[in-house]
Amino acid sequence: MHALLLGVLARSQFPADSISTMSSSLVVPSISVQKIAFDSPETSRRSLSFAGFKHGIRRCNLSNLEKSRVFMSVSVGSRASVDDALFSDYKPNFAFLFPGQVILKCQFLDDIYGSVAICLGCSSCVGMGQEARNVPAAATLYKKANEILGFDLSDACINGPKEKLDSTVLSQPAIYVTSLAAVEVLRTREGGQQIIDSVDVTCGLSLGEYTALAFAGAFRFEDGLKLVKLRGEAMQDAADAAKSAMGNYAVSGGVKGVETVEAKAKSFKARMTVRLAVAGAFHTRFMEPAVSRLEAALAATEIRIPRIPVISNVDAQPHADPDTIKKILARQVTTPVQWETTVKTLLEKGLKKSYELGPGKVIDGIVKRMDKKAEMENIGA
Repeated sequence: MHALLLGVLARSQFPADSISTMSSSLVVPSISVQKIAFDSPETSRRSLSFAGFKHGIRRCNLSNLEKSRVFMSVSVGSRASVDDALFSDYKPNFAFLFPGQVILKCQFLDDIYGSVAICLGCSSCVGMGQEARNVPAAATLYKKANEILGFDLSDACINGPKEKLDSTVLSQPAIYVTSLAAVEVLRTREGGQQIIDSVDVTCGLSLGEYTALAFAGAFRFEDGLKLVKLRGEAMQDAADAAKSAMGNYAVSGGVKGVETVEAKAKSFKARMTVRLAVAGAFHTRFMEPAVSRLEAALAATEIRIPRIPVISNVDAQPHADPDTIKKILARQVTTPVQWETTVKTLLEKGLKKSYELGPGKVIDGIVKRMDKKAEMENIGA
């Protein structure tokens, strides 16, 4: 069965019929990003003592820790008697938002919602990670990634070619590593560590949810990269089997159904339609073949309680129970991304400022279209 994911810029939604419409300005799962302190590569692991969150964990104090890093492993929580609603009463002030695969190569369209960045479907762009090369901790992330992936990821990110980076198999690990490298780039800037320390909630789009969980200490950088690598391969295989592709209002379904939407788009007040340059109809039933492979990989991965709330793409809620997080990550690839609900909830709860970390500025564009007064800052790498 052939499937496709179509990008539609519109002010109104499409009728359900045989097509699944995702409730997001841009279809990608949301990710939670949180601050996480790890040991430096030169020192041994140190113990963490947690301060109260109210009903759970919020931050940690590290004794004798000179620098925090995102690539080392630490213990961030206990697996015994975990209350999944640990973070249900979270009150966000500062958030890290991590991008997903459909995030780059934007173009300004003055006639659509004013002068805002609209993603036209490129999954990645040549040149990302260039600044990170000059930051030792960020460069270490790429070095570790090279060992796990078996090729020079940094070279692929910086030099391309674009066709190679557009591959789901490559772009997902590239964006995951580059986004976490952006945390290390921020750390070196004046006031950067203070910003990282102030973050009390995190989320991300699709792939970005894995980045957020890594940042929040739910799993090690290396384990997250292995999951993302397998995720990209499984989603590519599922897309190939369904002959599928991926927009702003994201519409997915059989090719004939999507072609019908394209033909009727203007009658639904759509300004334009774009077939996104990704492997397939992500976050729909067409990704079902990828689920069992993800479940097996997640079952073999140690996941711990995140240190700050990480908002799920599946239900726009934070989860603390590792087993629940595993189930949600497996379901994520076949479930519509609740990104709009996530952002609206954060803003309604009093979010003061968000930081988009990683390649591209699509999240910034989406949030600004939802609330022009929302304070956002992009941290690239």
